[in-house]
Amino acid sequence: MRYVYIALIAALAATVLLFKVQNLETATVNFLSLTFTMPVAVLVLVIYVLGMFTGGFMLQLIRSWIRGASAPRA
Repeated sequence: MRYVYIALIAALAATVLLFKVQNLETATVNFLSLTFTMPVAVLVLVIYVLGMFTGGFMLQLIRSWIRGASAPRA
């Protein structure tokens, strides 16, 4: 089973590397008065990480609302 995990990690790493190599073009992002120019692969990575953080925060917020709504009132 260990070799299956190693193979899956290697396949994932190869896929990420292939994505990085094929997306070397730059993209310009304008936000408020800021302008960023970065490779597309870096932009996708940044958006992915920001999505993980905001999704995790929203999930935790909803869970706390549900706990607060189901807590007995004194």
